[in-house]
Amino acid sequence: MEYRSNARIEPRSIEMSEIARFMSRVYGWMMLGIAMSGLVAWQVSSSPALVETIFTNRGLFWMLVILQFGAVIVLSAAINRLSALAAGFIYFAYAALTGVTLSSIFLVYAQDSLLSMFLLTGFAFAGLSAFGFVTKKDLGPIASFCMMGLFGLIGFSVLSMFFPSLMSSGASMAAGVIGVLIFSGLTAYDTQKIKSLHRPGFAGTESDRKLAIYGALALYLDFINLFLSLLRLFGRRR
Repeated sequence: MEYRSNARIEPRSIEMSEIARFMSRVYGWMMLGIAMSGLVAWQVSSSPALVETIFTNRGLFWMLVILQFGAVIVLSAAINRLSALAAGFIYFAYAALTGVTLSSIFLVYAQDSLLSMFLLTGFAFAGLSAFGFVTKKDLGPIASFCMMGLFGLIGFSVLSMFFPSLMSSGASMAAGVIGVLIFSGLTAYDTQKIKSLHRPGFAGTESDRKLAIYGALALYLDFINLFLSLLRLFGRRR
């Protein structure tokens, strides 16, 4: 005897299933990028010759920083014109470059401190991203406030490179606190924004893959900067 269910699959449940699939792909790309950065940073820090070459040659170091900014700009501005393969390549190239420039943290901070701050960042990020995913409240105003703070923080960081005396212990702690607040807000907002990028019926398409990479880049940036801010506040130096 054959039984047939009369239950109907609601469009809303289908939509939520597609959104969950899309976000899982975003988080997957994000975690791959973080893994790439961590592996490269550890490899570079393990080579005294590479460390000396990168961090004693200011021209080379600044070239790497400029390439990082260039990769973010290209991926953000040209995502619609790039293929998914090209977008993925640029994303991983950026993650690798970030690993190179962040390798110095393995030399400055104790390894157990790096691990504990990474785990703390992971738990905080998961909670903030989950909030951004489920909340119905528009987080746009929070994002606007965070972006203003971010520009101020970037300006202060640039000035401190030319005037190191600005970066006193108190100023460094204040920058860490502000950074945690900024990137906590941006994590929740970016998750909400990325969730809205999903389009029904786009599963598996070129556009779907590119949007997942674009979203992963935004969350990657939030995670890394939240980690660095917490490390600045609570990290134990060697």
